[in-house]
Amino acid sequence: MKLRIFTEPQQGASYTQLLAVAQRAEQLGFDAFFRSDHFLKMGDVNGAPGPSDAWTTLAGIARETSTIRLGTLVNSVTFRHPAITAVSVANVDAMSNGRVELGLGAGWYEAEHKAYGFRFPALVERFDMLREQLHIINGLWNTPLGETFCFDGSHYIVEYSPGLPKPVQKRIPVIVGGRGAKKTPLLAAKYATEFNMPFVNTDVFVEQCARVREACTSIDRDPKTLNYTVAQATVCGSNSAEVERRTKRIGREVAELSANGLCGTPDQLIAKIGDWKAAGAETIYMQILDLDDLEQLDIIGKEVLPHI
Repeated sequence: MKLRIFTEPQQGASYTQLLAVAQRAEQLGFDAFFRSDHFLKMGDVNGAPGPSDAWTTLAGIARETSTIRLGTLVNSVTFRHPAITAVSVANVDAMSNGRVELGLGAGWYEAEHKAYGFRFPALVERFDMLREQLHIINGLWNTPLGETFCFDGSHYIVEYSPGLPKPVQKRIPVIVGGRGAKKTPLLAAKYATEFNMPFVNTDVFVEQCARVREACTSIDRDPKTLNYTVAQATVCGSNSAEVERRTKRIGREVAELSANGLCGTPDQLIAKIGDWKAAGAETIYMQILDLDDLEQLDIIGKEVLPHI
């Protein structure tokens, strides 16, 4: 079981705050630092200082860390052309000496598209865009040197691209996730190295992973070659008073978050993580919403991580 730190900068975070979290997570031995890809706040927060571009911030963090893996959960296909994504991620892979991962999804938050002028197509079209982007990005990265890549799709046309730059890693891990019963499992089976389920319970996770494994089998892929992971909102404290204080600080209630995330003392988190491991999860992305509370990272890193 791996534990990763997952942040939501659109809720209000500077580069300095993100860097501090990433560096502390690296010092504590967490497997990775991930961030969301959103341009507008959600809920009753002011969102200041405003949104930050995912790969711009990860590029900076890549140069100021050395071992922790870095990635997105997840980039929206509505924000960027796939060739730009392929180039940007390959660049940051080089800047990090081969430590990046790409999560890619269809997008869902219509309000941010309106706020920043992005087109927000119907879900069917967005899934078709996701399929084409996954094909193009993988194609550009995997085209041998000296050869070219072509693609003629409904949304994107690529003609005789040299597919440069190449990533440092032999294969950059690609993450696909979500609850879709048909298209999502097939996309994960065909293009991804990891399937992620965010903010669900173990029953939903097990059910969806079964669909993904069936999709793998249908295209003659070994389901064991795919990693199965979850994301969970996380609050941890040394005692119940600390847990309640931290939970209220992010606008949640202890009982609700305990039922729907990872919330409690280190022993309670260890037990809940054990339940996820029994359900088949190989990695947990711990969504940390209070980015100024580095002491919470210390507690998880020193009192939970060594037992996982």
